[in-house]
Amino acid sequence: MCALSHDFQHASFMAKVLETYKELTTVCGSSLEYESSKSNNSVAENSSQLINDDCDELTLEEERDKVLLEHKVERAFYEAGKALKELRDRRLYRASYKTFEEYAIHRFGYNRRQPYRLIEAADVVDTIIKMCPNGTQILPTNERQVRELTKLEPDIRGICWEQAVKANGGKVPSGRLVKDIVERIMEKERVPNPYSKGEVCQIIAKDNPDLKGKAGCWCLVKDVYEFSCTVIAWDGEYTLRVDHLKSLNYLDTECNAMQLLHKRISTIRSYGELEHAAIVALKQLGQIGRHYLTELEEIFLSAMERKYNSPTVYDLEELRSHQHYVNPSTNNI
Repeated sequence: MCALSHDFQHASFMAKVLETYKELTTVCGSSLEYESSKSNNSVAENSSQLINDDCDELTLEEERDKVLLEHKVERAFYEAGKALKELRDRRLYRASYKTFEEYAIHRFGYNRRQPYRLIEAADVVDTIIKMCPNGTQILPTNERQVRELTKLEPDIRGICWEQAVKANGGKVPSGRLVKDIVERIMEKERVPNPYSKGEVCQIIAKDNPDLKGKAGCWCLVKDVYEFSCTVIAWDGEYTLRVDHLKSLNYLDTECNAMQLLHKRISTIRSYGELEHAAIVALKQLGQIGRHYLTELEEIFLSAMERKYNSPTVYDLEELRSHQHYVNPSTNNI
């Protein structure tokens, strides 16, 4: 009878705990991610304390093993990023796959972007570790927490992480909290968009995998926004941040020449199915670092225009008559 009463009291107590937890969840449901995370951690700590009252204490050896294993779990994304970087850089996938992306998709089930996120996250963690090499700092425990830090320059990433840790009371911050601090830092450092419509720029890929194969390509600025531009490259349109562009400082006549070249390339591409050799040739034209064509390049381009029935066929002598198409030192187109 006494045992039954004890079980009833215990069940009533746990019901009240559950009811209180539901009320807390309802009240905090619309809070920011890091506030919700703090509340959940508090509930989890209380629950853990209740459980530990009925459990055996760990030995010193078990406590040491627990810390080591937890550390491995927390560093799993970091170790994955370091391993993926080595697999990519040494091309250890080449025996079975042509590209790193294809390898990562089929071997690990990643989407196209995920392996690069892990690699970038590992680089960020390395930066944070270098700031405090004695190992006493709070380190990230998942990739999402440092994803936004990749938008910052390396020398600022560690400072931003420290601010996020401090803002979270000395504990590992959530991805939302880190994002908020990154946005505040970027807002202070942003400068007005220096580019103008019709300007010719060079694409700077940096560490952006979405710009793979576009590094060094010239492009025309189509639309200008506060901190980005929509540009037209040889193979299509892209919206890029201003730090992914570099002005080629062409004169107006030289910009007109590049606009004419882009029109000719686009007209050929609109044909549809192109031979591989034609695509390679157009890509080369999309990477030239000058505002004119050599005579051989003009011959190739004119030949492709005839091959694909392009209405934009230019006479070689006529092009020579345009000053902005002439290389003044070699008299080449």
